[in-house]
Amino acid sequence: MPPYGTEPESNGRHRDLIVAGVILVVAFSTLFLSRTTQQVISTAMQVTVLRPFIEVQRRLESARVRAARVDSMVARIDSLSALLTSHSALVDENRTLRDLLELSERATPEYVPATVLRPGTPGSESMFIVDVGRQDGVRNGSPVVGPFGLLGVIREVRQRDAVGMDWSHPDFRASAMLEDGSAYGLVARRAGAFREKDRLLINGIPFNLHVDAGLMVVTSGLGVLPRGIPIGRVEDEAETDPEWRKSYWLTPVVRLGAATHVLVLTERASPEVSDLWATDSVR
Repeated sequence: MPPYGTEPESNGRHRDLIVAGVILVVAFSTLFLSRTTQQVISTAMQVTVLRPFIEVQRRLESARVRAARVDSMVARIDSLSALLTSHSALVDENRTLRDLLELSERATPEYVPATVLRPGTPGSESMFIVDVGRQDGVRNGSPVVGPFGLLGVIREVRQRDAVGMDWSHPDFRASAMLEDGSAYGLVARRAGAFREKDRLLINGIPFNLHVDAGLMVVTSGLGVLPRGIPIGRVEDEAETDPEWRKSYWLTPVVRLGAATHVLVLTERASPEVSDLWATDSVR
C-alpha cells in the first residue's frame, strides 16, 4: 500500500493518458463544427482553461520587451558617459592650451613648446619625456613649466627629445623664496600614503617669521633654475626644528595629471622670469 498522500506511478500515467485522450477527442470533434461554434468554444477556452497560460505568455513577452528597453537605455547611457568624458577632457586640454598660449605670447623664443609623454612603466611614475632635445637648445637642468608654474626639470638630454622628472620625484629639489622676498628655503617632495598624496615642503624659513597661507613660493635663482617660477602656495605650517627654523606645506601650482603641454626653458633663457607669471600667479 502506497504511503498516504501518494499514488502508484501506473495510476498517474493512466490518468495522464485519459486527459490527453479527452483533449484529442475534443480537438478532433471541433473540426466538424461550424465556424461560429468553433469561435465560441475557442473564446470559452481562452477565458477558462487557457487563461493562466496566456497570462504567463503575456508576462514573459512584457519582461522581454522591458529587458530590451533596459539594454537599449544602458547602451545610450554608456555612449553619453563616454561622450561627456571625452568632452570634459577636450575642454580641459583646450583650456590648458589657451593658458599656455597666453604664457608663450609673453615669453621669448628661448622657451620652446613641448608635449609631455609618460613612460607608464613601473618605477617611472615621476618621470616624463618631452619631444624637444639638444637640437632645440634644451640642456640638463632646464626647467619645464606649465601655464601656472613649475612641473619639473630635465635630467637627460638627447638629440631630439629629453627625459625629465616632475616635482613628485624623490630627488626633486628647488632653491626657493617667498614671493615677497622675505625668506629663502629649499623645496622638496614629501611622500604620502600613495602617490596622489605626495606633497611639497619648503624648509629653512626663519623661526620668527610668520607666513600667511596662500602666499606664493617661487624659485630663487640661486641654483640651476631661473628666478621667479611659481612652485606652490603656502598651505599651513608643517614643523619646527631645533635649529629655530620652520617648514611649511605647499599646494603645487601644477597638477601632474593635467600637465600635457608645456614650455621648456632653454640654455638661452633669461635668469629672471618672474614677469612671465605676473598675471597667472594672481589668478
